[in-house]
Amino acid sequence: MTARTIQQLFDLTGKTALVTGGSRGLGLQMAHALGEAGAKVMLSSRKAEDLEQACAELQAAGIDARWIAADCAKDSEITRLADETLQRMGDVDILVNNAGAAWGAPAEDHPADAWDKVMNLNVRGYFLLSQAIAKKSMIARRSGRIINIASIAGLGGNPEGMNTIAYNTSKGAVINFTRALGSEWGKYNITVNAICPGFFPSKMTVATLKAFGEEKLAASAPLKRLGDDEDLKGLCVLYASDAGKHITGQWLAVDGGVSVVTGG
Repeated sequence: MTARTIQQLFDLTGKTALVTGGSRGLGLQMAHALGEAGAKVMLSSRKAEDLEQACAELQAAGIDARWIAADCAKDSEITRLADETLQRMGDVDILVNNAGAAWGAPAEDHPADAWDKVMNLNVRGYFLLSQAIAKKSMIARRSGRIINIASIAGLGGNPEGMNTIAYNTSKGAVINFTRALGSEWGKYNITVNAICPGFFPSKMTVATLKAFGEEKLAASAPLKRLGDDEDLKGLCVLYASDAGKHITGQWLAVDGGVSVVTGG
């Protein structure tokens, strides 16, 4: 076998990707990355209006993009999302599990129903969609890339005043879900890896950035800045492409070095 060039290894031409939570923020950034590398992209989130806007943005950039509105906290919606994606796009080569929820409250007062909401979407939803896409597309073809979006919150605790016990627990579960699934599905040539973002400006982090201050949070990172609209692109395409074909069950923090300082 002749070794391929780096351009060939990262090329996703002919591949199809499904990105949940793909209508904005980190999900849309990763959708851009996969599309720019040549993949066709199916976006999913709960709100059709947001998806229409995101899809138009991708298409304006020359990316073959479509969308399906679905709530990945509901089993029936996950099944519909998997089936409709396969019907409209053909086999799915890359699944990015990104849809997520957060809830802020002190542990002693954290509502049980809020705990269930976070765990249901952030963990159960990842498992059920991975299972559906693998059984219906990846396993039989002995090929697939699954990318789970965790967080540096899954590596440990938080600074004083940042009370997100359910979110931290869910993201810790995503990291070990990634390890376990990568171990189990390696025999099918399906790689499973996780990205652990640090602080990125997004709708989900608005309250945290306001409470702690963007400058303070940026100053806490060795690189002295927050994440931007490019910082997840490289790792996402590495995991999705043949450049990362010998990597599975792994996580990597994209956080400006915060987890190095905190010992995550």
